[in-house]
Amino acid sequence: MKFITLFFFTFFVQILCAADTLTEDTEVKVVPIDFFVIFSLSKILWTLLFFVIVYAFISLLTKILEFFAEKSARARIPIKGFIPVLRIALWTLFIITIIKVIYNPPQEILLTTLASVAIAVGFATQDLLKNIFGGIMLLFDRPFKVGDKIKVGEDYGEVINIGLRATRIVTPYDSMVVVPNMELMNTHVSNSNSGELHCQVVAKVMLPIDAPMDKIRKIAIEAAQISRYIYLNKPIEVLFTNKIYQRKSFLDMELKAYVMDIRYEFEFESDMTEVVIKELLSQGIINKDDLD
Repeated sequence: MKFITLFFFTFFVQILCAADTLTEDTEVKVVPIDFFVIFSLSKILWTLLFFVIVYAFISLLTKILEFFAEKSARARIPIKGFIPVLRIALWTLFIITIIKVIYNPPQEILLTTLASVAIAVGFATQDLLKNIFGGIMLLFDRPFKVGDKIKVGEDYGEVINIGLRATRIVTPYDSMVVVPNMELMNTHVSNSNSGELHCQVVAKVMLPIDAPMDKIRKIAIEAAQISRYIYLNKPIEVLFTNKIYQRKSFLDMELKAYVMDIRYEFEFESDMTEVVIKELLSQGIINKDDLD
């Protein structure tokens, strides 16, 4: 309501000022502009009709693109990254077409309206403008895309939508997190895959300090190589570090490998932990007491 009041107040004030300026020049004859001819009821109804059609078209096109994106793992991230750009371009084209084809206002009215909108928006929607500007910068700078997995603060999940006001991510617990775009521009964002389909996953296993590292490394690498989630074009690494827990030394094993699809990162991590521990137990390298 505040935005609408400011808009119409500024709009009519500028029209009155323009009328006073034109009447001062008695030598120039000005043909008065009928406001109700430009914004007639029929034109408003046509605008609403085209809005519904364009909204339905963009929604249908978005669903079609998302359907094909989900059908192809390799093309999922590029297609989903293109959807926000396409949506903004279509809405911009719709607005320009409505103004030029249906209303076609004189240049004076168009400039006055744009000035009124700019002033009203500047007063009433400062926070919204910051988020919209942040959304536009995200689309141009592209620190992440739809389909990427990012971490913002304590929240980690897959980006499912980049809007003009906010970005939505889904966490591994299937929770929707809505992050204002300006907050994304002013904070650290960690991107797990940076537009790529594959990403690195680290599976950790705590072992006794005297466990045979050579045998464990061989078992872990073989377990990763036969996994259905593995991306073999990237290296597999097994690293060991000494950890102190409750005044005892332990061997912390990290199995680093890449999954073929980032959506399988948690399945791969769980699979590697389960397979490695089972194999170590079956070969007698560790016993159940070592895992307590």
